[in-house]
Amino acid sequence: MASVEKIHKTQRAEGPATVLAIGTATPPNCVEQSTFSDYYFRVTKSEHKTELKEKFDRICKNSNIKKRYMALTEEMLKEHPNIGEHTAPSLNARQDLVLMEVPRLGKEAATKAIKEWGQPMSEITHLIFCTSSGNDMPGADFQLTKLLGLNLNVKRYMIYQQGCYAGGTALRLAKDLAENNKGARVLVVCSENISIAFRGPSENHIDNLVGQSLFGDGAAAAIVGSDIIPNIEKPLFQLVWTSQTIVPNTEEAVALHLREDGLSFHVLKDVPHLIANNLDDVLVEALQSLNISDYNSMFWVVHPGGRAILDLIEEKLGLKPEKLRASRHILSEYGNTVSACSFFIMDEIRKKSKATKLSTTGEGFEWGVLFGFGPGLTIETVVLRSVLL
Repeated sequence: MASVEKIHKTQRAEGPATVLAIGTATPPNCVEQSTFSDYYFRVTKSEHKTELKEKFDRICKNSNIKKRYMALTEEMLKEHPNIGEHTAPSLNARQDLVLMEVPRLGKEAATKAIKEWGQPMSEITHLIFCTSSGNDMPGADFQLTKLLGLNLNVKRYMIYQQGCYAGGTALRLAKDLAENNKGARVLVVCSENISIAFRGPSENHIDNLVGQSLFGDGAAAAIVGSDIIPNIEKPLFQLVWTSQTIVPNTEEAVALHLREDGLSFHVLKDVPHLIANNLDDVLVEALQSLNISDYNSMFWVVHPGGRAILDLIEEKLGLKPEKLRASRHILSEYGNTVSACSFFIMDEIRKKSKATKLSTTGEGFEWGVLFGFGPGLTIETVVLRSVLL
């Protein structure tokens, strides 16, 4: 009879979990940040709030965002006017929008990743689906399984309502699944839709204006597996080390609450400082086994929670401006796409590396670090190793 130890060993992969493909998707509706303030106050019937609009103008101008993508259109707002109010019963209408759009956009990103991976869809053994937009049972993971035509015995994991750090959470889970299940190929999908949080302006809720200027719709997908098949699969980034930590006494620093009037956004002004001031300890733990102390000798995948967060991280860690180029580029072109952001940034880094004919997927550097930040205040960390093209 086979021993438990032998069965245990044969079930485990030998190599490190590796990102094998990445795909991204956005809705077709693009909004320009330069004109968004006029649009926002018009569609929410708030043009009479001139002082508040001037404040929102400044917020949009200082965001370093050029454009974003939103499935929510003016026609939809006319059909569901309560969504444009600041606090009006609208959860049913919002749910109707996001429960259809979130898996649909996820399918688009997943299809691109699977095509790049180049293997049959039947080889996908696990599915991780992540969203902070809507909640239903059966969930978006179930809907995506049907939309893609995945095996009915695919092992599904649904991550709801974790916010911006959840892209890192999904990668951490994918690493554990790939390395502890021999032959596993994990499809990770993050899909976000801000229709759940769109609302009109209020003089008593300035945080809301920050959120309305920042978030955009987007979906991203990745294939993760260990024990890469030579000459068939093309590795991009190895997932070397992961952690999650809560910054002490920051429970209310970033908070989102789902109520009858949708998802509300609350953030303290000192959040950028709270994040930047707590990264050193995380980095010491993450990099100690690699003997890396020069932060400019790595590539960086930093969640662009906003311009101020990126600015303070760059200053606090002494990073050269080019280190956060990819994060700033994604913020500029897409806004904050919540859990999908990290994958957009990894995709941008590897595309730039290929376009400039660098020797690795990490903009010429072997080692990199991924940071996700979100409610809690939670910091998700993944140490990455770029793999030769």
